Formats: sequence, C-alpha cells, structure tokens
Amino acid sequence: MSTTPLVGFVGFGAMASRMGANLVKAGYRIVAYTPSGKGGDGSTRFLPTPRALAQEADIVVACVPDDEALDKSMNGPDGVLAGMKSGGLLVNTSTVAPETSVTLAQAGHAHGITVIDAPVAGSTPEAESGNLIVLAGGTAADISRAQGVFDAIGRLTIHAGPPGSGSKLKLVINGIMGATLAVVAEGVTYGLASGLERGMLFDALDEVPVISPHHKRKLKAAKAGDFSPQFPARLMQKDMRLLMTDAARHTAPLPAMAAATQSLSLTRRRHPNEDYSALFAVMESMVANTP
Repeated sequence: MSTTPLVGFVGFGAMASRMGANLVKAGYRIVAYTPSGKGGDGSTRFLPTPRALAQEADIVVACVPDDEALDKSMNGPDGVLAGMKSGGLLVNTSTVAPETSVTLAQAGHAHGITVIDAPVAGSTPEAESGNLIVLAGGTAADISRAQGVFDAIGRLTIHAGPPGSGSKLKLVINGIMGATLAVVAEGVTYGLASGLERGMLFDALDEVPVISPHHKRKLKAAKAGDFSPQFPARLMQKDMRLLMTDAARHTAPLPAMAAATQSLSLTRRRHPNEDYSALFAVMESMVANTP
C-alpha cells in the first residue's frame, strides 16, 4: 500500500483541479467528489459521496461555491464529518461566511478533526502556476500540519488568526478587489461618455501605476470584450454579499463597498457565469447610445 498522502477534494472545479495538479506534481495522490461526478481533465478518480471520500483520504480539501454547498457536503449521514476518522485534517478553501468557518471548526473539534479555514487569494492563473496566497485561520500547530499542501498550491501562507480569520481576511481582499474594479469601470464610463477614444482610454489605463496588475488584466479583457470566467460574477457578488452581512454584524461602515455590491449584483444578473469584469460591459452599455 502506498504511503504517499491521499488528498481528497470536495469540489473539483476550475480552482480545485489546478490545485490538485500541483499537489500531484509535489508527490501527493488525489481523489475527488463532485455532485456530477465530473471535473478536471478526466484523470482523477471520483468517489460517490463526501463520506466515501473522507473515509479514504488522509487530508480533505473543500473547495465549493458557497455556504449552502459546504453545509451539504460536510454534514449529514453522507457528509465529510461522518466519514473522517478522529485525528483527520480538513482544509476548507471555500470562500464562506466567517461564522460558517467557526461553526465548521467547532463541529470538527467535536469529531476530533482539525479544521483550517484556508481560502486563497488569486484566480485560475495563480492556481495553475502554484502562486496562490493561502489565508489560513486556525492555531499555528494546526496550520503546520497543512503546510505541505499549502506550499504545493501557493507561494505564501498567511496565518490570519484563530478559526474564521482566514475567511475574514478573504472578504477584506475580495471587497477591495470588487470595489476597486467598480471604480475603474466608472472611470472608463466617464471617459467614454465624455468622448474619449475607446482604445486610447484602455491603453492609457494599462500604463498608469494607480491601476493594480490584477485590474490591468481585467482592463485588457474588457477592451477585447473577452469575459471568460477566471472569477465568475456570481461568486464575486456572493463574496460581496457575505462581506456586507458580516460588516453589518460588526457595525463596520462600508459605503463604497456597498455601492460596488449593487453594481456587481447587476453584473451577476446579466452575466452570472462570465468573469466579474463583465461589469465593464454593463457600464459601457449604459453610455453606448449617449448623444
């Protein structure tokens, strides 16, 4: 029997399949579960339930879209918690509400399982190249248990604090990312409405230092009208919603991020499965026929 650690992925979409490929390169074995039984390039073995996966895997990595999907895969008679042995390690890379991460850590503790909330900063290009930044919530000892996995998928691990802290830090980062894109899109909207030549405008913004490398990548996509999903609008809007909810709980005033959430809600309604940079298309459509 192989002594190579077996990592089981619950959820095996665009991000998880790329993380899995890097784990294989680092010497791990992987298996996966998805409701459809599909994902990746077809080379990964799929198991029928989260419980079956947890019974086989040495480490379970959850990478699902939202709180509801996490609850469904973790709990109940066919859930991960029902299948993991005491002493197991569960790494949740999903972006979920901080209170969800805390609740999962508590449930894991009751089963003798170490749970780390470890969402990642970066999109599919960083996942493919192994350059994600891991935002980890848990004790230092817990995080050290998962460090080999983190080193295989990312270039840096940030210990954000106790359970739930990784989820909080991820919402900070995504809130800044979403709100900044909304501001850049508004700048483009003004430029186009005022008569600036479109190509010149996008090219100029690509040169100036006030635009981050991430948002310059989105500008290039918007100029070409290519909104292939690296970070789908439905997920970005979901993250902004989680941020707004938790901010209200802590009475943290976020007026600019609240306004950006509305713009991203419109983007999700019109382009749910395209990249969240489709906000540029939404804004540009509003001024396309302006006299």
